[in-house]
Amino acid sequence: MTQQFAERATNVAPAGARNADASDLVRILEDGQRRKLDVIASASALRMHEGNVHVDGVESQLTASGVTVVDGIYRPTVVADEGISDKLRIPLSYLRRMRAENVPLLDENVNAWLREGPERRFLLRAFRSENGPGMPGEGVARALLSDSYKLMDNLDMLLAALDGVEKSGHPTRITGCDLTDRRMYVRVESEAVAIQARNLLRGYRSPFDGRSGDELPMISAGFVITNSEVGAGAYTITPRAVIQVCRNGLTQTKDVMRAVHLGGKQDEGVVNWSGQTQRKTLELITSKTTDAVRTFLSREYVEAKVYEMEAAAGKTLDEPTKTIEHVTKSLSIGNETKDRILSHFIRGGQMTAGGVMQAVTSTAQTLTDADQAAALEALAVPALTAAAAHG
Repeated sequence: MTQQFAERATNVAPAGARNADASDLVRILEDGQRRKLDVIASASALRMHEGNVHVDGVESQLTASGVTVVDGIYRPTVVADEGISDKLRIPLSYLRRMRAENVPLLDENVNAWLREGPERRFLLRAFRSENGPGMPGEGVARALLSDSYKLMDNLDMLLAALDGVEKSGHPTRITGCDLTDRRMYVRVESEAVAIQARNLLRGYRSPFDGRSGDELPMISAGFVITNSEVGAGAYTITPRAVIQVCRNGLTQTKDVMRAVHLGGKQDEGVVNWSGQTQRKTLELITSKTTDAVRTFLSREYVEAKVYEMEAAAGKTLDEPTKTIEHVTKSLSIGNETKDRILSHFIRGGQMTAGGVMQAVTSTAQTLTDADQAAALEALAVPALTAAAAHG
């Protein structure tokens, strides 16, 4: 029975996306927006039963879309389980083991810790089902967060960011979007700023189609917008240079711009931030994005970053396999991904530290999990540094 409920609840969650275009992302976000339910609930109103979160005793609210009924059953996602672990201080590995092997013990543990602090308040982010009321497994628990967590939803952030790009006056295009249970990623590339990087790309071939970096030694300016609705990080704008011959992205994480999800505590019930609060937040996002465009999409910025990488990238590797072993171990990259990186390194033909960097970021393009892909791409420049130091 529990499995049946879990399958039904899983179907409620709007689909994710990998390498989608902007219009597809907006459609998915709009669908999710209709189903969202955000509620401040005390611990006394929450309990775990058959591995699902039950909400009981939270007053229904009259909203613009009608009466919002909060009480019900919500199946936790992996992200929500992480929030339960964090807020109740249950070790995550133990919580996962209980979910996999002993769900009644999971119920007992969670409920015991909820009873320890019945007045504690949490923000539960959920998706409602479009099915009728009164049926089990009606919704999905997306996250359990602090009651001071500030809602900065993906659709609002995306539209505010695009407004900031437009206000900058800089010609850009969105080259791809990802959406997972944890985060939204939107990759933006300049249509006006690209520089030659012959030293960085000398001898490199695209592992995808064999085109040569010597024939197309261009790097475009760009950045990636990231947001999380479920506590998996701040709204960020990270510069991202794009190598045109292979579409590899080099994210410069040291220069990231952030806007954190911190706000005031909310009363119990359905969360409804004031229009003024939301307006100020979105104005800040628009302003930050405009600043990011002016900074990160400038020729001077890209040239400076390429210059920083070139000296290390030219370091010849005497024993590439050992170097890649060292780099992946030092950056905690798993064996399966390490083997992919080595394969991409060989196909790339650039037997240098720069070739390791290229192999890391081209491997990231092939990963189907967008969160894993973004995390690996962010390691490309650190991999360059580690490879050059190892030799």
